[in-house]
Amino acid sequence: MNTSTWPELLVIDVEGNGANPPDLVEVAALPIRDGSPDTSTAGAWLIRPPVAVSPFAARIHGLTNAVLANESSWDSVASDVAKLLGESWICAHNAHVDYGVLSRHLPNWRPAGVIDTLRLARATWKGLPSYKLDALIAHAELDLTRAPAHRHRATFDAYATSYLFLALADNYPTWEALIAVAIPPGLPGAPEPEPEETLW
Repeated sequence: MNTSTWPELLVIDVEGNGANPPDLVEVAALPIRDGSPDTSTAGAWLIRPPVAVSPFAARIHGLTNAVLANESSWDSVASDVAKLLGESWICAHNAHVDYGVLSRHLPNWRPAGVIDTLRLARATWKGLPSYKLDALIAHAELDLTRAPAHRHRATFDAYATSYLFLALADNYPTWEALIAVAIPPGLPGAPEPEPEETLW
């Protein structure tokens, strides 16, 4: 596929504090430029949540209350996050979760479209025993030796998802063919349903 025709695209990942609904503790946004992740222009933010991180969430991503104690609040970084995201396309694994959390924190933000690598992988690599991110990393034999941080941190997961997305995108001849299967229904960028024919 000719990646020079792609619109602006950022692969994102967020981590939460375990509350319901979750408060953000980490956001990462990694641009795809010229068919490769551009770590030089990526954004990453650690955030001190208004509600303490639950023990369960801390065990998963390692971001404890002590680690986050001196980080900025969401109100302090929200404008920077919104500026980087702009109106670009975004991509994430199980994207409705990341998009839902981010859009709740940025009510005036709307991306051009939302690509879900989970949905895309199910359409592209049919019949796999698992479509979790770890399983897809193994299936695609992705080299993540240069990935920042570790699994379940937003920076690592955005980096891994960017390479997963590129591996999946290789199976599609055009951007239009790719997004036709990659956007969950109801999310930005999804094709409008055909209007039902009526008598009048």
